[in-house]
Amino acid sequence: MRYFITLSYDGTAYHGWQIQPNGNSVQETLAKALSTLLRVDTPIVGAGRTDAGVHAQKMIAHFDAECEVDCLRLVDKLNRLLPADIAVQAVQPVCSDAHARFSATARTYHYYVSTAKDPFSRHRSMRLFHAPDFALMNEAAARLFHYTDFTSFSKLHTDVATNNCRIMQARWEQVAEHEWRFVIQADRFLRNMVRAVVGTLLEVGRGKMTVDEFCRVIEKQDRCSAGTSVPAHALFLIDVAYPQDIYIVG
Repeated sequence: MRYFITLSYDGTAYHGWQIQPNGNSVQETLAKALSTLLRVDTPIVGAGRTDAGVHAQKMIAHFDAECEVDCLRLVDKLNRLLPADIAVQAVQPVCSDAHARFSATARTYHYYVSTAKDPFSRHRSMRLFHAPDFALMNEAAARLFHYTDFTSFSKLHTDVATNNCRIMQARWEQVAEHEWRFVIQADRFLRNMVRAVVGTLLEVGRGKMTVDEFCRVIEKQDRCSAGTSVPAHALFLIDVAYPQDIYIVG
């Protein structure tokens, strides 16, 4: 049977989601715990890869088991075995052809910035020393809906068949007096895409790039024309959406 695991993690101590040859990863840590409890080597597949230092409020992964799994008991045992920076919220049976990555219909990320020094948010927010023009950045963000090819915001030399993505949400919103977040949702994301988009939008907000120039950056399909990638520690994977009919209700 195939199962989906819903989990969250603080990515600070990990070299990203995906298994790395010379570094700790969330995928490897979870797979080892799962294999220990099921007493058989149990590979897992995630909804996507988050970069080193990126966090997840909701990540989905799938695994296969030869025998039926007691989901509630497995959640409890995983949380006892896993380190404090990884938590499992649910294990659910799904259809045999359900896939954590390819069955996903949308993914949502938040990127946090702070316009004031705050010792309690420094590990989850990017400090901005001068407040940018958020209204202008929202004007530029709205232009993302006009495009599908986001090569300009992709890490170079990636092994993907296409750089096309469908943007569903893209906006800056204020969440506290000195804190803002960028909300972006799409059917898929390219490597490093969100951090590159945010970095380029900040160029607009700082008056270093116009909204029309932001559009031309996208149209050039050249990573070198876009802004620098912002730090990973302020980025959160918030949600991964799936069709409801892939879940087995028993």
